[in-house]
Amino acid sequence: MNERPAIKPYVIGLDLGGTNSVFGIVDSRGEIKATTAIKTQGFDNVEDYVAAAVEALQIIIDQVGGIGYIKSMGIGAPNANYYKGTIEHAPNIVWGKGIVSLADMFSKALGIPVAMTNDANAAAIGEMAYGVARGLKNFIVITLGTGVGSGIVVNGQLLYGHDGFAGELGHVTMVREGGRQCGCGRTGCLETYCSATGVARTAREILSKSDKPSSLRELDPEKITSLDVSIAAEKGDEVANEIFRFTGKMLGEACADFAAFSSPEAFIFFGGLVKAGELIMKPIREAYDAHVLNFMKGKAQFLVSGLDGSSAAVLGASAIGWDINPNE
Repeated sequence: MNERPAIKPYVIGLDLGGTNSVFGIVDSRGEIKATTAIKTQGFDNVEDYVAAAVEALQIIIDQVGGIGYIKSMGIGAPNANYYKGTIEHAPNIVWGKGIVSLADMFSKALGIPVAMTNDANAAAIGEMAYGVARGLKNFIVITLGTGVGSGIVVNGQLLYGHDGFAGELGHVTMVREGGRQCGCGRTGCLETYCSATGVARTAREILSKSDKPSSLRELDPEKITSLDVSIAAEKGDEVANEIFRFTGKMLGEACADFAAFSSPEAFIFFGGLVKAGELIMKPIREAYDAHVLNFMKGKAQFLVSGLDGSSAAVLGASAIGWDINPNE
């Protein structure tokens, strides 16, 4: 095909989710040149998954000139260990049980270096490379989705810890007695209150414990989503606003604690929940100001991710790839 370029202009980003795996070929400006996707759960074993992924990737790799134009690949995935390139005991992936050496498998199949980290860390790297964290050296990205994830950057470097799993702020204990059961096996975790699923749980609790009028009562309680709460709150529904005040207060208190150990320049929020705008951000800031150490007041910005929601995870994953130094 074309001659191999002296400087490879693209990396592959893989957003590996529990349901879908989305691939993008990305240039150094953060522009996605081509995309494809496969079902994560459509395979019983990882070998079949990688084979299907490489087959799908080959089509878009050819679109940009061939594998000789690809520098590397970055993967953002649940339960991913950056140091080892492994997915470890991922409960929501059929082929993710045990320890899976996914980065090495993709590297051998494609013939390029591959690095991997968890999805929240990928979001932090993406914000630093392409988003609102450009120029920042100390910040925390908090992802508010099905769970609560976090990526912590200190002095310009992502915090991984000794084993590759540092930064699980979604699993700090916020309620010591009688806290909600968490998927991690413990109780009272931040994730159980401030994720999208946590917001839905709060909605059901508040509706069951009061008789305040609310449009949310017209919905099946078990099917209420955080989006339903957001829509109701935007229309002035008092119960929906109470749900956001409760959620934002807990997030703000948690951020005040997080500031005590890393003193970030900014907290950056990403995920569907932040589409509620000031309904969630205002109580976060208010609770933070009320609980943060006095000498830290007024020092941290509270920002919303500047990356497009549909492509942010792919961009974040791709950003890992630029830092790989291949042995060539």
